Amino acid sequence: MVTSKTQVDYGQRMARAGRAAADAGLAGLIVTPGPDLTWLCGYRPTAVTERLTALVIEPERRPRLLVPVLEYPDAEYSPGAWAMEVSGWTDGSDPYAEVAKWMAPQGRYGMSDSTWALHLLGLQRSVLGSAYAALTEVLPMLRAVKDAHEVELLAAAGAAADATYEEILTVRFGGRRESEVAADLVRLLTEHGHSQVDFTIVGSGPNGANPHHEAGDRVIEDGDMVVLDFGGLKDGYGSDTTRTVHVGEPGAEERKVHDIVREAQQAAFEAVRPGVACQDVDRVARKAIKAAGYGEYFIHRTGHGIGVTTHEPPYMVEGEHLPLVPGMCFSIEPGIYLPGRFGVRIEDIVTCTESGGRRLNQTAREMAVVR
Repeated sequence: MVTSKTQVDYGQRMARAGRAAADAGLAGLIVTPGPDLTWLCGYRPTAVTERLTALVIEPERRPRLLVPVLEYPDAEYSPGAWAMEVSGWTDGSDPYAEVAKWMAPQGRYGMSDSTWALHLLGLQRSVLGSAYAALTEVLPMLRAVKDAHEVELLAAAGAAADATYEEILTVRFGGRRESEVAADLVRLLTEHGHSQVDFTIVGSGPNGANPHHEAGDRVIEDGDMVVLDFGGLKDGYGSDTTRTVHVGEPGAEERKVHDIVREAQQAAFEAVRPGVACQDVDRVARKAIKAAGYGEYFIHRTGHGIGVTTHEPPYMVEGEHLPLVPGMCFSIEPGIYLPGRFGVRIEDIVTCTESGGRRLNQTAREMAVVR
């Protein structure tokens, strides 16, 4: 019985996934614990172990979820349980043979990216002639287009990250270790409602030229540029924002590089509209940085999708021909990285709307001066 909007959403998601599988020429989908399972049916096992948990979705059939029998009570009361058949398997039995009963002989299935090799190999042995493809390869749009409720959850996560940034500007940077500022970011994200903090990059001085620098013991000095990139999950949806600050008054080149990145980020944002290929957003940002003479120092893609994970399709990168459609949510984060000196990155989460882009981060993109 349908008793809430949340439950209706899970039923609709699984039905849509079944139709998408058919349209892609697949016999169905097999989804194991991870973001796809949570997104499709709301079930998140308390522990992911060697015991198989698998959701099987096939066109025009009721979805089926197989779980270890000791986890059956939790699965039975998961938000999407009303829309699927839930059954348990006991230790000593063969869960792959059980799943095989539900699968089409010699069928080709989309498999969630997070599936363990142990389980994929077990299914291959049990269903001779079956074939599998990564879900993001065969159905890249499955989670890429968010509904209005999902967009607002992402906006709320973005607002929490924005509040964190505003508060981090008031703490002392100079004379403290990067790891201490990172700990402040963890605390503030948590205070603003994040249940999970996925990353807190604090790249000071030359460390800022490493886009994925892990905050370490380097003591931040007066005159340092500091890249702050942080995010995680709030109410199940991701945040991810980057701002670059300066300890004390910046020099002329530091201001120049920061302005170039800010202008590139703005140009890429203005390029967002339905029908534009993902790669074109990347091209716009890259063109601006290259024209300013720093093209070789922009060393990563312009953006990535975000939703129930902080990195997911679509990707704003050369070669990605998918067109933007309303509801897609993704980062725009160009950067310039000068080895041994400093780096600059500015990042917002953006959603595509019918009329263009909408930023889900609202903090100032001008360089902030901290103490």
